[in-house]
Amino acid sequence: MLFEGTPFELDRLMLIRILMSAVLVIVMLAAFRRPQLVPRGLQNVAESGLVFVKEQICDEVLGKESGRKFFPLIASIFFAVLFLNISGVIPGLNISSNARIGMPLVLAVVAYITFNYVGIKKYGFLKYMRSSIVVPNVPPALHVLLIPIEFISTFVLRPFTLTVRLMANMLAGHIMLVLFFSATQFFLFDAVSWMKVFSPFSLLAGFGFTLFELLVVFLQAYVFALLTAVYIGLAQHADSH
Repeated sequence: MLFEGTPFELDRLMLIRILMSAVLVIVMLAAFRRPQLVPRGLQNVAESGLVFVKEQICDEVLGKESGRKFFPLIASIFFAVLFLNISGVIPGLNISSNARIGMPLVLAVVAYITFNYVGIKKYGFLKYMRSSIVVPNVPPALHVLLIPIEFISTFVLRPFTLTVRLMANMLAGHIMLVLFFSATQFFLFDAVSWMKVFSPFSLLAGFGFTLFELLVVFLQAYVFALLTAVYIGLAQHADSH
């Protein structure tokens, strides 16, 4: 749609991504531009979101000390995923930019680098790798089977599942909404007269699924941030495998 044929060309999904990122920044700046001791309005909403991430994810999974340290990263991931997902139910935008693999992959790579950095910094590379993939107190012969499984589980499947879970859920939700509202349009304007009776049902199903999609929008942000915190916690305690 913009800058076609250049390295900076932008399609519709990239423009939505930029728009929702700008909305997130503007909302946070507006909420905390003049913070009050007793929060009200937008500040109250934003603070409630931050408190939720801090208490229900960071402190709950990592403890208060580590939770405070990694709170900026996990909160950034949570709100980035949340706002990028919300565009999927906004008329005129109609799709989450997380429905394409690029952004979920970037977020998963950030989480992947973070938890591996935490583990390597604490234990050193060799001890961290050994603690992550070697299961203690099992017969030596089983290591031939368990070491590859643990390696794939820790260093391959974690970023893969973070990426695919987010992308697949948002893409599936987009497809379902397209089907319901396209069916409504078909029944109203293109179908034969006796089929028009089905249009209210498909419309109601579309609205119902939109409400369900709002829940999915929040859940995917929560799950992504929660798993990031869990993986950081596992890296911090890799020696207690």
